[in-house]
Parts: sequence; structure tokens; C-alpha cells
Amino acid sequence: MGQDNLEKQRRYITSSYIFMFLALFTVVTAVLAYWLARKVSIANDVEVWMHAQALWVMRNAVIFLMLALFAALWFIPLIFFYWDSFIWVKACTVAGVVFSAIAWLFLLNAWLKGFTKYLQKKAVF
Repeated sequence: MGQDNLEKQRRYITSSYIFMFLALFTVVTAVLAYWLARKVSIANDVEVWMHAQALWVMRNAVIFLMLALFAALWFIPLIFFYWDSFIWVKACTVAGVVFSAIAWLFLLNAWLKGFTKYLQKKAVF
């Protein structure tokens, strides 16, 4: 019974890393990665390195969602004004693109670091 539970937890972590990678393309999968990692983090009989991996995914999913939300705020003037109407609309759009790139690169770096540690079966910090 205990071995089946560990295999189930490993599947959850693997699925959360898959969804974390897919979050590079759409934000909705970051929520799914968070939810699967949360299932592992609240379980009782989880190995320490898997618990650390779950917390890593949860932490980085939340940070990525906050960065993506902040980057999305910079695109709000595009709803009300045309791209070429004012220089400040262009500046806000460029800032939004820069912050979106920062959020994307943050998640890519976190995914690479976490997934390599996961394949080594080590805790990630």
C-alpha cells in the first residue's frame, strides 16, 4: 500500500512538472501544476525530497502567476487607445513585453532547475 502511494505521489509531481512546462505557453496550466503539487504537499507519507519538489512547484507557480498578472497590467492602455495614438501607450506596451519576457524566463529557469533535481531525486531549494 505504501509503495502504491509513493508511485502516485511521483506521478503527481511528474504531472505538475509537465503542467509547469506547459505554463510557458498558457497561464491556466500553472494553476493545474499548483493544484497537483498541493496534493503532494498535504499528503502525510511523502518523502522529504518529493515534498520539497512539491513546494518548489507551488512557490514558482504562484510567483509566475503574480509576474504574469503584473505584466498584463501594462497592456491595459491598448484596450482604450490605438498603438500609434500616444507615445506612452507604446511605452506601456514595451514595458508589458519586457515584464512578460521576465516572467517567462523566470518560469523556464525554475522549471529547468527543479526538473533536473527531480530527475536526480534530490530536494530543490
